[in-house]
Amino acid sequence: MKLFKINENEVKYRFNNISGPKYLLRGPRSDFGLVVLMPGEDFQTHYHSAIEENFYTLEGSVELHTPDGVLELHVGDLCHVPPRTPHYLINKGEVPWKAIFAKSPYDESDKTNVDWKPGDAPISV
Repeated sequence: MKLFKINENEVKYRFNNISGPKYLLRGPRSDFGLVVLMPGEDFQTHYHSAIEENFYTLEGSVELHTPDGVLELHVGDLCHVPPRTPHYLINKGEVPWKAIFAKSPYDESDKTNVDWKPGDAPISV
């Protein structure tokens, strides 16, 4: 891979081009991007078998739920999500949540969606 530069304005967000994730780098060894959740918006529970995922909050706040509990992430907070940890994100605030995410090692196929939300019966993977 050779040196390159990309500006975030060159890539669209997944949800209606205004929210969701947007990848600035996909592989070959890691993923890097931005994610925005609008007030009231959530991101489906999912986990990765081998990938670890990190979120660093730039703006707003979000709740990150796992079957073991909830973390509220605010500006300046970094959250590390180990492999095989189901996680669900929801913005219960009044402003958009914007964060950097980094995932490694790269594996585009390593994502399993789970039908689980906070308050549901515990799950295990």
